[in-house]
Amino acid sequence: MAKLSCHIEKTSAALRRPPRRWQKRLPVRKVLSGDSEFSNYGVCLLYTRLYEYDLLELKRLRNMGYCEGSFEETECGEMKEKPYSNKMRLKYLSMVQAEKLKSLVLARIRVARIKLWVTRAVSVLLLWAIAMQLRSLGDVVSSSSRNPKPTFSFPLPPQRVYDNNGYLMVSSNGGLNQMRSGICDMVTVARFLNVTLIVPELDNTSFWNDYSQFADIFDVEYFIASLRDEVRILKELPPAQKQKVAESVFSMPPISWSNMTYYYNVILPRIQTHEVVHFQKTDARLANNGLPEEVQRLRCRVNYEALRFAPPIQALAEKIVRILREKGPFLVLHLRYEMDMIAFSGCNEGCNEQEIDELTKMRYAYPWWKEKVIDSEKKRLAGLCPLTPEETALTLQALGIDRNIQVYIAAGDIYGGERRLATLRAAYPNLVKKETLLPSSELDPFRNHSNQMAALDYYVAVESDIFVPTNGGNMAKVVEGHRRYLRFKKTILLDRKAIVDLVDLFRAGSISWEEFSSEMKEAHEDRMGNPAKRLVIPGKPKEEDYFYTNPEECLARVDAEPQVSDDQQQETDAEAEP
Repeated sequence: MAKLSCHIEKTSAALRRPPRRWQKRLPVRKVLSGDSEFSNYGVCLLYTRLYEYDLLELKRLRNMGYCEGSFEETECGEMKEKPYSNKMRLKYLSMVQAEKLKSLVLARIRVARIKLWVTRAVSVLLLWAIAMQLRSLGDVVSSSSRNPKPTFSFPLPPQRVYDNNGYLMVSSNGGLNQMRSGICDMVTVARFLNVTLIVPELDNTSFWNDYSQFADIFDVEYFIASLRDEVRILKELPPAQKQKVAESVFSMPPISWSNMTYYYNVILPRIQTHEVVHFQKTDARLANNGLPEEVQRLRCRVNYEALRFAPPIQALAEKIVRILREKGPFLVLHLRYEMDMIAFSGCNEGCNEQEIDELTKMRYAYPWWKEKVIDSEKKRLAGLCPLTPEETALTLQALGIDRNIQVYIAAGDIYGGERRLATLRAAYPNLVKKETLLPSSELDPFRNHSNQMAALDYYVAVESDIFVPTNGGNMAKVVEGHRRYLRFKKTILLDRKAIVDLVDLFRAGSISWEEFSSEMKEAHEDRMGNPAKRLVIPGKPKEEDYFYTNPEECLARVDAEPQVSDDQQQETDAEAEP
């Protein structure tokens, strides 16, 4: 037994020494941290680890019965390993190699599974990103599949791609120019909320009773294409959203004269919640002032560049201008003296008793006209009434307007007809209207559509040499701003309070014609559509200058103080068009 223990000790000592194959390989092994040879410290550390490993192997051999029974004594008294112990060792090594191979296979399987899950996760993320991009283009593709793309003679701007926050439907209200301004505001709101705008619906229930829709008045294809670099506009909702709206839709009128903070904090969350939001009104829903310059510039771009009239209207309007140009310069007189305007304002200067009674009945017939009892004379002296044809004739003469110039009346039927136009026609014999310039057959397609007829007058007014409005209504304001945008074309902004005072003095014989003319010219010296600062009255948006009257952010900078007349400061809702 002593000899057996001695032999085991020798075997253990032998196992502590590294095999020769390791000794040969040690000098060429590299350290994990670089390409240098193992240091002395590294070799010692390796020997220590091998020693520990050998002890573990010896313990395993003993546990497997590889102990005293595995040795026999030779004739010389030395201990010799029994022959069958080599078989046990080979069996053990085979088992170890099998375990290592199994562990290696399992490890590779685990790594493969991890790689598979990582690949799947990355693929899902990529597919999600692609889906977001495709979603932003899906509406356009869907719309274009139902409506073939028109061809344009101009290069289209690059399409702006953005994450769509929802859909905005709008119902414009009011007359043509009131709806025009509202459309510009809604396009701007949709752009900065990153939503898709559906082509606006026009007002078919107002006083004018015109059933024209957007495509009947404006070039809808050009409207959509020219703004594609700013906002996505569709003719109709995609099928899924259309079905949702058929069941229920969230409708609301946005607060008047709101800034962009209101739309970011109030409107955008509602669109994100309901996906589709419908605005019931669009007039004056965006503030005149206090908005970022990029917002104001987009309002201008929509109004003066994107909103072209429909081809039939554009062609006929161009023909009217061409006819007028062939005969020389022309002045457009926006003579707001139609029956509805006179009844609404309550101004009956120059009317007989029968006409006054007729106008009063009409005013009471419309419940949404809030003001019923009106002191006509008091209102006229305050400069809040539209000028009569007689007052207008005297004013144009006093301002030195050539009597031979063509005067195009941009208005409907003048209340009182030729009886009230007689003075004006005597002063300016070249008095014309679209009805007198064109054959009836060319106007028939537009005749029963007041907004389309107003569109013809709008185009002619913008193109005229001189524009003179006799009342501060929506057309007067929007045309004035459009002419400022076109390098400040001459627009005579009549000071009605000063005119009424001077006319009364002249009719009473208190001043001579020379004095009347001189004072009239002096009163309007700075009212010719010249560059000016927009009048700002904080907290009183109805009393300050309308943005579309003087869009100075889109014009050359000016340093002049705003010129404000007394009648401008006193104008209220009574001045608005019915």
